[in-house]
Amino acid sequence: MSKNEEVVAEHRDTEALLAVLDAADRMPSAVRLRDRSYELLSLVPGSTVVDVGCGAGRAVAELAERGVHAVGVDPSPVMLAAARTRWPGGEFREAGAEELPFADGSVHGYRADKVLHLLQEPGRALAEARRVLRPGGRIVLVGQDWDAIMIDSDDAALTRTIVHARADLLGMPRAGRQYRDLLLAGGFADVTVEAHTSVFTDPASLPLLARLAEPACASGAVSRDQADQWLAEQRRRAEAGRFLVAIPFFVAAGATPRP
Repeated sequence: MSKNEEVVAEHRDTEALLAVLDAADRMPSAVRLRDRSYELLSLVPGSTVVDVGCGAGRAVAELAERGVHAVGVDPSPVMLAAARTRWPGGEFREAGAEELPFADGSVHGYRADKVLHLLQEPGRALAEARRVLRPGGRIVLVGQDWDAIMIDSDDAALTRTIVHARADLLGMPRAGRQYRDLLLAGGFADVTVEAHTSVFTDPASLPLLARLAEPACASGAVSRDQADQWLAEQRRRAEAGRFLVAIPFFVAAGATPRP
């Protein structure tokens, strides 16, 4: 494959991913979840809030609408390019969760949505969050439990294999259920945890299942025929109005101790 073909393929993959993320972000349950995360930040107008793993920047724009100085951070130049195109008035910086471009104690709020499951050492990210947050600053973590995704299917055993196989390819697939322990271990106070379940019944959510089945197939956990048959069943369910996916999300919050 030539360099130009690689660029075209990367662009196509990014556009496909953004389409999936956009569809998920527009779900009423996703809107409520983001709103809840903003509430838990205890936003103060004019304060600085960092959205770690900001992706295409939607939360940065929504936080700015609430009167705070929102800064989006993401390690992906491609995602940041999309964010800057979509929200030209937003502030975005390229960095990973383990090394944030902020001075000690300079940030009032820290938000990470669907980020920690991608990390091999989430404790390092939380130590960095503790560093940049001022005393009394708020931290909010949001994320799904990849090992507990529920999908209605005629083949429960195959579904279970696909879900677990996809989860096993992630750094911390069960990070959501570990948020409380991670925050406490990181020295945060007043830690709270909530569980929310997002239910998807719209056929527009079908690409989410391909993003489960294809990696499971590539890893060898299921055969090509099994993956194709499973996805075909899910398409039939969608066409018949019988499609259902339920994903548990955890929302954890805490604060840096005051002197």
